[in-house]
Amino acid sequence: MQYEVVIGLEVHVELHTESKLFCSCPNRFVPEPNVNTCPGCLGYPGVMPQMNSEAVKKALTASLALNCEVARLSYFDRKNYFYPDIPRGYQISQFHVPIGSNGSLIIEDDQGTEKKVRIGRVHMEEDAGKLVHSPYGDISMVDYNRSGVPLVEIVTEPDLRSPGEARRYLEQLKSILQYAGVSDCKMEEGSLRCDANISLRPAGSEKLGSKTELKNMNSFKAVEKSLEHEIKRQRAILESGEEVISQTLRWEEDKGETLVMRSKLEAADYRCFTDPELPLIALSEEEIEAARSALPEMAPARAERFVKDYNLPDYDARVLTASRSLADYFESCLKTYDNPKTVSNWIMGDFAAQLNSAGIEADSCAFSPEDLAELLVMIDEGSISGKIAKDVLLKAFASGKPPRQVVEEEGLLQISDQTELEMIIDRVIAENPDSVANYRGGKTKALGHLVGQVMKETKGKANPQLVNELLARALS
Repeated sequence: MQYEVVIGLEVHVELHTESKLFCSCPNRFVPEPNVNTCPGCLGYPGVMPQMNSEAVKKALTASLALNCEVARLSYFDRKNYFYPDIPRGYQISQFHVPIGSNGSLIIEDDQGTEKKVRIGRVHMEEDAGKLVHSPYGDISMVDYNRSGVPLVEIVTEPDLRSPGEARRYLEQLKSILQYAGVSDCKMEEGSLRCDANISLRPAGSEKLGSKTELKNMNSFKAVEKSLEHEIKRQRAILESGEEVISQTLRWEEDKGETLVMRSKLEAADYRCFTDPELPLIALSEEEIEAARSALPEMAPARAERFVKDYNLPDYDARVLTASRSLADYFESCLKTYDNPKTVSNWIMGDFAAQLNSAGIEADSCAFSPEDLAELLVMIDEGSISGKIAKDVLLKAFASGKPPRQVVEEEGLLQISDQTELEMIIDRVIAENPDSVANYRGGKTKALGHLVGQVMKETKGKANPQLVNELLARALS
């Protein structure tokens, strides 16, 4: 039997605010556990929550950026369940009336066709703590630094049909939220986390199958791999004549498999009711329109501008603007080095490779746009060759030193002294009579071999253009 894959995603995004949602504890990532805590976010009895108005503004911005209808009047509920990472025994969330609903964003499906993914709701809630499982035994600890951090949960309708579509949705969502200034979306720090609901149904059927929920996915690649694994697992169960059990599963990256965490809870299990200690959230039409007007230039519009203003190919423009920090880096570099295509090539090539290797965004690296501009100026002025510049970028990126300092310390300045090069060329000609004879006999490719020998003698530091000119003159 042919089966259709049905996927819906629940994405939790930490809002970029100075303090937590209902207390004044700092909202920042720190590795040391339980230092950003107070009686409020630790759930001590008698502590009254105080709402963070900036978090409400960020949630409104997120809703508008995702084309949602905004609730003029919304409120918080208590979502009741007992788990170690919820110190009060309930989570403050928006269950009944979310701040945003009926939104959408556009992705490409597996055939490259535009597809609208419906977003059912965008609601605010406080984050839970983080369970830390000890590798030394059957012990779990809790870090409450994250407890009370303001979130928006963004829930899709079951519109995704493949792991690839799920990954592309997440990439597009991350780009939108970063451009809107809502969150830094750093998955490695937990500021963007994804749960995936997945089921299989007979092809052509409208009835949804029994779904499982996947958790513990810390990268877009992990989301894709875990969904691929779960599709195979559910298909094998259905083909054996058994039924898929609705469960919450944990993805084990090292093992490449899912493990059962618990049976999946339904909405009624949480016994939600309006939080009596928090006020209603009332948004005026003027506030909503002001937030809509304040939305920045998003990736598609910025890509169009890059093509128009900088004469970049459409591919370059889309790659550069997929990440706001990368697009900002590109435009900052142009302020010092006004050659858009050259800057684009270096950013998409060697610079992006270093970012990917380090697992960071452009705004988190020590190699600044001014550093890249300086590197390109050094190539133009003949101080270094393009080949050596790649090594300089690598060393400057890793050390945080300016490129010119790296060149001076490593002795990488390009040899452009004509007398020095002529001496080396005379020696290369004497040591390679066959190549010399071939060149003089009309085989012009032999010149490349001789140039290579000169570059080898100088450890790549000779000015290649000057070497070509001097060799051609010496062999004429």
